[in-house]
Amino acid sequence: MSDLQASQKVMKHYMNALLTEDVVETPIDQAKKQQLNALLATVSAPVIAPVKTPAQVKPAVVAPVVAPAVKAPVATPLAPVTEQVKLAAVVPAVQAAAPVVKEYRKGRFQALFFTVAGLKVALPLKALGGIHKIMPVSSLPGQPQWLKGVMLYREQKINVVDTALWVMPEKYDQELAEKLNYQYVIMLGNSHWGLACDTLVNTIALEQDEVKWRETEGKRPWLAGLIKQHMCALLDVDALIALLAKGMNSQD
Repeated sequence: MSDLQASQKVMKHYMNALLTEDVVETPIDQAKKQQLNALLATVSAPVIAPVKTPAQVKPAVVAPVVAPAVKAPVATPLAPVTEQVKLAAVVPAVQAAAPVVKEYRKGRFQALFFTVAGLKVALPLKALGGIHKIMPVSSLPGQPQWLKGVMLYREQKINVVDTALWVMPEKYDQELAEKLNYQYVIMLGNSHWGLACDTLVNTIALEQDEVKWRETEGKRPWLAGLIKQHMCALLDVDALIALLAKGMNSQD
């Protein structure tokens, strides 16, 4: 086995463990269905805090306002003036907005598959902003290590992410860096962020039940779910863009 194949095999096992909250690997000779169940048995039911009944607030007693006495002119006495008091309108409580359901969570959708250091990754095709051949990148001082730099494409400045370093910073070393062969930049939505990748695999139509969706918030918000048959991560592009904009990597 070549050094590159060995490196890819190690990173594939690492990604599987990363995406499944460090579940212990099943023996190799177990059935594929058992492996899948072990990898996907990581979603826990959300903890719902008990609802506390708000304490009943007694209405405040407002003392009547006594208007000061007005001396009427001697010539013509004035009739008493009654001041009208307008009651403040009751403002209804603002209801929390319902979470936005992403378009690819509605029925069949297309996903683009690509590889990074031998690992297969996918993102919803509707969240793809474009694909460019990688070009010379200008590094920027004072930026996170996972930001390779800025690439110019038709007067557009693209922030190119070293995807392998972003996903697995603790596994990234000089040996891995030398074996990377980034050839393309996968644009994320309408942003200026792009993921460097080695190869483009294909585009596949997926049904909703072919993905183990992430249903609760917590660690790794960039992970939309796991594509069961391909055993790879499906990226949540909106969450990924938000993390990149904050200078955070996959472990933060």
